[in-house]
Amino acid sequence: MSDRNDTGLSHEERCALLDAELGRLVEATRGGDPSAPVPSCPGWTLAKLMRHLGIVHRWARHMVAERVETPLWTRDVTVALPSDPGDYPGWLAEGGADLVAALREAGPGAPMWAWGTEQGSGFWSRRMLHETTVHRADVELALGREPYVEPATAANGVEELLANLLVAEWTAGPLSELGGSGETIHMHATGQDGDVFPGEWTITLLPGTFTWTRGHAKGDVAVRGPVGDLLLLLYGRRTPGDGRLEVLGDRDLLGRWLDKTAF
Repeated sequence: MSDRNDTGLSHEERCALLDAELGRLVEATRGGDPSAPVPSCPGWTLAKLMRHLGIVHRWARHMVAERVETPLWTRDVTVALPSDPGDYPGWLAEGGADLVAALREAGPGAPMWAWGTEQGSGFWSRRMLHETTVHRADVELALGREPYVEPATAANGVEELLANLLVAEWTAGPLSELGGSGETIHMHATGQDGDVFPGEWTITLLPGTFTWTRGHAKGDVAVRGPVGDLLLLLYGRRTPGDGRLEVLGDRDLLGRWLDKTAF
């Protein structure tokens, strides 16, 4: 039986993609100055980003390995940091490998706490894949590289973000400020990326919340482009006017959405 749960990727596929993302992340950080600023994470340096991810990976590994059933936050898990920021890439690689091993040992259905709607280890393979992917893109942007997100990862990430926005405690206030009354935003993956599951999404703004569906539709504003760039747009790592994406319709609506759903 498949464990995809309508997300497009199985737990093992997410683990394999996370493992690949960790390799890209470590490779990129090895070539960077730890004191370099990360423009897509204002106020952060490359060292701070590496510390953040290394701590998050170890926190998630602990929760999965111990099958933690009650809320546990990163500050509650003791993590030893390297004394030399130059050692952070190797430290990241070690923590990431331990996380992937714990996720694979747990499988997709181990019951445990998660802050999303899915209470189990499957939530964490998905969350850690996209946490790592977006921050890997941050590293590459800081180093002047152009990040590329695998289409299967990006399509899964779009849906994970939309699902998480609806349940994350810190988004309730901003969503209430959107003042939605049925306005629609359509996102359409173009080119070869359009062949990747699922390829198109429509977001409908409602008072204090929103809904989303897959499939083709006409929106008040439409955004077209490679699905990896659509994901990075939703995470604030691309802008509507940077030339990689085509925007048709109400740009102010899109801007309001992006401002209020910053993750």
